[in-house]
Amino acid sequence: MRRRNAAKKEKTESTETAPWRSWSLRRQLLVGILVPTLLVICFNTWSLHRKALVALNTAYDRTLLASAKSISEELDVTGYDDLAVLRAIVPYSAQEAFETDNQSRMFYRISNLHGELISGFAELPVWRGTIPARPPYAALVDFYDSTFRGDPVRVAVLLQPVSSAEGRGMAVIQVAETLELREAAALQILWDTIARQLVLVGVIALIVVLVVQRATRPVRQLSQTIQARGEDDLSPIDGAAAPRELQPLIDATNDVMQRLSHLLEHQQRFVRDASHQLRTPLAVLKTQVQSALRDDLPHRQALEEIGGTVERATQLANQMLALAKVEQLRQQSQPVSVRWDDVLRDVALDISPLIAQSDLDFGIQTDSAPVLAHEWMLRELCRNLLHNAIRHTPEHGTLNVTLQVDGNEAMLTIADTGPGIDNELATRLFQPFSAGDVRAGSGLGLAICQQIVQAIGGSITLRNRADGAGKILGLDARVTLPLSRT
Repeated sequence: MRRRNAAKKEKTESTETAPWRSWSLRRQLLVGILVPTLLVICFNTWSLHRKALVALNTAYDRTLLASAKSISEELDVTGYDDLAVLRAIVPYSAQEAFETDNQSRMFYRISNLHGELISGFAELPVWRGTIPARPPYAALVDFYDSTFRGDPVRVAVLLQPVSSAEGRGMAVIQVAETLELREAAALQILWDTIARQLVLVGVIALIVVLVVQRATRPVRQLSQTIQARGEDDLSPIDGAAAPRELQPLIDATNDVMQRLSHLLEHQQRFVRDASHQLRTPLAVLKTQVQSALRDDLPHRQALEEIGGTVERATQLANQMLALAKVEQLRQQSQPVSVRWDDVLRDVALDISPLIAQSDLDFGIQTDSAPVLAHEWMLRELCRNLLHNAIRHTPEHGTLNVTLQVDGNEAMLTIADTGPGIDNELATRLFQPFSAGDVRAGSGLGLAICQQIVQAIGGSITLRNRADGAGKILGLDARVTLPLSRT
């Protein structure tokens, strides 16, 4: 149940992220650049609008204060302090200027500290606030937002001392202004800002499109070059003119194509060799069957010959498959650290019946030798070398196997007491289908050994062992492999 839920969750997450992953590189770059740019521009526009409103309020508040101060110049007083009587001598023409305006309307109210109306609009609410500890201007002034006759207004309150030869008192002057002019100016600034930002977005989008189009041109050219190739064209891609960012991709592609070319060549060679080498035993087998059907030979003798042919064909097929598997393991999987001495002793134990059948004097000595390789490769290497040594060692002969560690290398020596090899055969013995005795083998055993040793990064040699008089005493097969560092 948990696996099913996990698989369902993984499928859901894959479905959710699929649209973004399926976008082209150009689309991802455009969205990745333009979306953050638009967000920054929107925030910048909002911030500019707020700052513009603050600046407009400051400017228009200063106008309200100037109006309040101009009214304070037209005040007179008789009496002192609480007994002071204030009089406003604001001309009627000045009052009309507060009552109407082309874009906004202004109102004023003059009162004493007790809120008693002296002049102006009686409906304007009496100020009940306090003067800030640090007023924005060098005056006893306060600014606040209110409503008057159903419209929002901005109000400036000025506490103005009034003195004359006949008295001294304090006047409260309130000047209110509707917000049409402020809102119109703020809206105009906002639209101007948006227009500039839209032009900026357009320019950025155009530049991004052109830059992205130019930057992705090598990718499209590389794609077209690869698509225009033939099905069997695995030659390296010329990336000399490609941008530096594409070089790792081109190098990796060339590496893959080189491996594919090698695998294809190996497969073609394998098919060619298999068809060539299996044709002979199959033809012999067909002839033997036809001969047995004609009763040319006794049935038992005919069956023995057919069995021998089938055995040699089976051995040939198995060795060809082993040769192909060596190449497959080298190309497709990663080796691990394997104890070569353990593998060698296991193989020796498996083929001990062959050793006993030939009544060989067999000896084996091994050091601990971890090597970086595939276990199957090591088994196949040891099996082929031991089989060759047993086959060429005469009955009651001696076969010694030694595995020694010297520095960073492990060296396997298989010393038999066979006839050895001549110099002409030694030069081609590691080539496929080059057997010393075609009746005893297919000529693939040593070729498999060499392929395995090369895949692991070692070396293999065959050398005759002779006495002081030059008489050949046997053959030494020596394999050297690097030790694993882990």
